[in-house]
Amino acid sequence: MHEPNKTIFPPLPLEEWEQTKDTLHLYFQVIGKIRLKLMPRRNHWWNVTLYVTSRGLGTGPIPYESYTFEIDFNFINHQLQIQTSTGASEHIPLQDGLSVSSFYTQVMKSLEVLGIQANILAKPFDTKSTIPFAQDDTHTSYNPEQVNRYWRVLVAVDQAMKEFSGRFYGKTCPVHLYWHHMDLTVTRFSGKKVPVRPEASIVEKEAYSHEVVSLGFWAGDDKVRFPAFYAYTYPSPDGLDQEPLKPDVATWVDSNGSPMAILNYEEMRQLENPRQALLDFLESSYQAGAKLAGWPVQELEVKPLTEL
Repeated sequence: MHEPNKTIFPPLPLEEWEQTKDTLHLYFQVIGKIRLKLMPRRNHWWNVTLYVTSRGLGTGPIPYESYTFEIDFNFINHQLQIQTSTGASEHIPLQDGLSVSSFYTQVMKSLEVLGIQANILAKPFDTKSTIPFAQDDTHTSYNPEQVNRYWRVLVAVDQAMKEFSGRFYGKTCPVHLYWHHMDLTVTRFSGKKVPVRPEASIVEKEAYSHEVVSLGFWAGDDKVRFPAFYAYTYPSPDGLDQEPLKPDVATWVDSNGSPMAILNYEEMRQLENPRQALLDFLESSYQAGAKLAGWPVQELEVKPLTEL
């Protein structure tokens, strides 16, 4: 019998694809740094992110001189596609054995063929790898089936996050993937500025200049050995970890001294209605933080059209 919920949210055990994930993460960083270099600045680093597409992940249009170009990971045909508004294009096959070094070299050569210069800082940012891209012959794993499965998870999560995002009248970021930690996120803002810690990095100073409730999904890492959804409020209000969460399998954990809500992906996908469970998690996590932080929750809620 067809099980739509299990098809929408396939299993994604970290141990099965960690080598491919680590390689893919570094591919993302190469492309993300190109976007960082060439995109006009937007608040809270929204100019650097990648977006879920109907075939993979992409940059969206990047302005360059008198035209635009975009870079897309195609996880159905397993190609990196670089296309310009002039009609020119370049394609790079994505396959097992493609080292980060080779990927980086081919991307830069393809940009050169298209007349595009992007002088990026060609080394990883905030990852367990510190090898410069041009020298990285260590990360070479690319399993097409595993990558496609990961992308299908992102498609399902992206759709749910967009539905959740549409329920809020306040400032909200696009649903997008930050390539430094490889997490798909959506963030709501109260509009209130908060003091920035003097010792904060330039990344933190821009990301946390205003009060937020941020929600996301990531596939696991060295510390969290399973894919999961998360939510946190910044600044974190007192008593946050005492607020109820949905579904029942969601829990509060300590994250660098502040509460973070966690929903284990595998536990979610085993529930009767995983998509509704995800929406419930997003909503309950937001309500917990916004209520305690004193946001005008009712004013910011988008009502169904039938109630207008």
